[in-house]
Amino acid sequence: MTTLADRTHGAVPAQRAPRFTALVAVANPFARETLARTLRSIGARDVLEAGSAAEARARAASHTTRELAVVASGLPDGSGVSLVAELRALGWNRALVLAATDDPFAVRAALAAGARSYVVIGSEPTPASPAPVPTGAARYSPRGLTASLSAREIEVLALVADGRSNKEVGEALGLSALTVKSHLARIARKLGTGDRAEMVVVALRAGVID
Repeated sequence: MTTLADRTHGAVPAQRAPRFTALVAVANPFARETLARTLRSIGARDVLEAGSAAEARARAASHTTRELAVVASGLPDGSGVSLVAELRALGWNRALVLAATDDPFAVRAALAAGARSYVVIGSEPTPASPAPVPTGAARYSPRGLTASLSAREIEVLALVADGRSNKEVGEALGLSALTVKSHLARIARKLGTGDRAEMVVVALRAGVID
């Protein structure tokens, strides 16, 4: 296991006060149980386990203490990176993403969604078993997808890549949150995805933001 990116100088915050609450959203039951056991060994009082994004949302919203979330980048029913952004909005401000790829664009998308750490597990993807890519990027060239973006839409995407909310994007550009939402809807149609993390990945691959 190799830590690829870490905002807090450690893949798991071992120095946290004891008896914290953690959420583990990982599809593989063996890996999930192993992580839960490890978290309990370093002081977790409660470990909420989920095998899908939907299950994680339900468990995360129902629990009053929200401290550390460990999320796999790929879940059976959606993107783990998108889930991190949702958990952050619910108050889970410390998130760690587990992934099978060290793609710098994937790392950037995870950090933009609010992850504190990005950990690569296992071997690098091979040509025979490539890492999953966003649907929009898989069907079309990133440059082709972004060619029709306006200058304002690119400004919006750049701020979204920095992890800003619609309100924060609007404040930075002198727009209302509703106008920002409209821009994002147009961007989603042009890029073929309404997922914020996937939009950022496509824009990064195309080189329209950095």
